[in-house]
Amino acid sequence: MATIDVKKGLMKSRPADGPSVVTSSVGGMKIRTRLKSRVSLIIGGGRSGKSSYAQDYALGSCDGTESRAYIATAQAIDEEMKARIAAHQKDRGDRFITIEEPMELARAIADLPQSVEVCIVDCLTVWLGNLLHHKGIPTKRFEELDELYAILAHPPCEILLVTNETGLGLIPADSESRAFRDLAGWMNQDIAAIAQNVILLVAGLPLALKGEVL
Repeated sequence: MATIDVKKGLMKSRPADGPSVVTSSVGGMKIRTRLKSRVSLIIGGGRSGKSSYAQDYALGSCDGTESRAYIATAQAIDEEMKARIAAHQKDRGDRFITIEEPMELARAIADLPQSVEVCIVDCLTVWLGNLLHHKGIPTKRFEELDELYAILAHPPCEILLVTNETGLGLIPADSESRAFRDLAGWMNQDIAAIAQNVILLVAGLPLALKGEVL
């Protein structure tokens, strides 16, 4: 893609890892134009820096609270989760439009305001755990996953999906935990196939598994 300065008749190439909109100048006026949206999957273990990485990118890629959305999937089911949610809220401050949606993730993405240029979903594995908690272990897979895959194929804006790699540790002792690990692994594979970028975070350092580092 390119940035076109109509006044000067110049075309400047845009870096592949730039934001999802460009700004062109016409008669001294700046006009922001949305580019083709993309999906990035940001995966890693606990405390690997996934959320901070996604948040830093979103803050640097567009201007103003109205241009950034944060879909938070966690539910405050106990004191520890309440504390985690509060810490995330404090960190985000008023720099994002925050949408709390523990179940209907595809609908939340579809209903994003038109002003949003980049949206963080944090996180997919918590959302999957919510589905398991409320609906039990599925015979095949949750229909909500198919709904999510459908909207990610044609996203309304740039989407950053944060998820946990749950398959690198010991095999869980109980059947429900094993089901969660398996479902999370299959979900991550499916979304990695859809995403333009898959970025692994290890000790705060990003590694591009597919596409490029943001």
